[in-house]
Amino acid sequence: MTIETVRADYRNPAHAAAVVALLNVYASDPMGGGQPLADNVCEALPPGLANCPTAFSVLAYDADKPVGLANCFFGYSTFAAKPLVNIHDMVVVPEARGTGVVDAMFDAIESIAHAEGACKVTLEVLSGNDRAKAVYTRRGYGDFVLDPAMGHALFWQKRLAA
Repeated sequence: MTIETVRADYRNPAHAAAVVALLNVYASDPMGGGQPLADNVCEALPPGLANCPTAFSVLAYDADKPVGLANCFFGYSTFAAKPLVNIHDMVVVPEARGTGVVDAMFDAIESIAHAEGACKVTLEVLSGNDRAKAVYTRRGYGDFVLDPAMGHALFWQKRLAA
C-alpha cells in the first residue's frame, strides 16, 4: 500500500465525493454513531466546508482509492495568542486500518499546522475507542491538563433546536 495525502479542494467533485463517502463510513461506524449521514447533510457538506474559512480536510489515497479523511478547523488559543488546529473527524476505511494511513494524515495535518504557526493540534476521542487512543498516544497526544489537581478537560455539548 502506497499512501498519498492531499489537502482537499471542496469544489473539486472527486474530493467532495471522497469527503462525503469517507465521512459516511465514519458516521455509519459504531464510533461515529452507527447511522449514515442524511441525504441533505451529504449534499450540504462540501459547499458548507468550502464556505467555512477555518475548515480544511486531509484526504488519504491508496492509488486512486480514498482510504482516509481528517476534517480539521483552525481555532485560536487565547493562552498562547496563536492559531490552533482541531481535528474534528478522523476516519480510515476498515480495510486500510493499521497500514499507516493515520500516520500519513497526522504528518500532513501537523505540517499544515506548523506552516500556519499553530501552537497545538487538538482532537476529541471517545473514551471507549481504545484503538484510536493508542494511535493518538503513540503520536504524542494526551489529556488536556492545566493543573493536575483540577483534573483533565472534558468535551461537552448542548444540541440546539434547528
